[in-house]
Amino acid sequence: MSGPAVVHSNGYFADIGLHVFPIRKFRLVREEIVRRGLLPDTAILAPERAGEDQVLRVHDRAYVEKLVQGKLSVLEEAVLELPYSRQLVEASFLCAGGSILAAREALTRGVGINLGGGFHHAYPDHGEGFCVFNDIAIAIRALQHEGRIKRAAVVDLDVHQGNGTAAIFRDDSTVFTFSMHDEENYPAIKPPSDLDIGLDQGTGGAEYLAALERHLPAILDRHRPDLLAYVAGADPFEQDQLGGLKLSRDDLRRRDRVIFDGAASHEIPVVAFLAGGYATRVEDTVGIHADMVEAAFQTART
Repeated sequence: MSGPAVVHSNGYFADIGLHVFPIRKFRLVREEIVRRGLLPDTAILAPERAGEDQVLRVHDRAYVEKLVQGKLSVLEEAVLELPYSRQLVEASFLCAGGSILAAREALTRGVGINLGGGFHHAYPDHGEGFCVFNDIAIAIRALQHEGRIKRAAVVDLDVHQGNGTAAIFRDDSTVFTFSMHDEENYPAIKPPSDLDIGLDQGTGGAEYLAALERHLPAILDRHRPDLLAYVAGADPFEQDQLGGLKLSRDDLRRRDRVIFDGAASHEIPVVAFLAGGYATRVEDTVGIHADMVEAAFQTART
């Protein structure tokens, strides 16, 4: 099958109550890309739950066992910033499986997109910032273990620095980590990525896109990854509740094309994840994520 692969399951949902993280967006993005005619609903791939062995290539056994057994401490749950439930744990295993599937599909179809994931704040020994498992790292480690790739690059364009991902790959020369984010925003402690671009609050689209267009080709040329992992946060949007950057919808569309067109020109497959998005109107967040999927389809047609 030609064209980007899209992965999703309704099992990504967990009841987290009234929360700034719009977890229902995963399903809503699926509905929106089908409504736009990008692909039929029947063409969306259903993932399998990530195996514990796959998760343990990234996360400490003690942490995984706490999650499975429901033994997170009050502090650990507070740092996670999500209410613990068995449903949340299962959703996290399944979403990690979705990222693995999307990454595998990217190698044969050019682009694989998980309508979920991008949980870049999760560390080996704990979750934080709405992130239980670091599915980005889990997917990369799975493909390395399977011998499908040797090198990867993470391009993290969520408004928040990818602290967990940076920490996981800190001493690993096979994975280049790049994060461009609002420097004054969460997280307070930012372990260094291989390249961090910390932007001032209020930075607009022109400066943002100029920086991305300057750095992306150098990353791809110098690191020569077998896979680009694109953390496509919707939260640099000017009306995001948790962001401090001022990108318009059109700026974000251009950002996505820079990534997909740049990777295609280097013949590098891309796996993309939704990551954050907290716009005042959930319709805006859903629209931005759907625009990213549409950008992948546009690149594939050119």
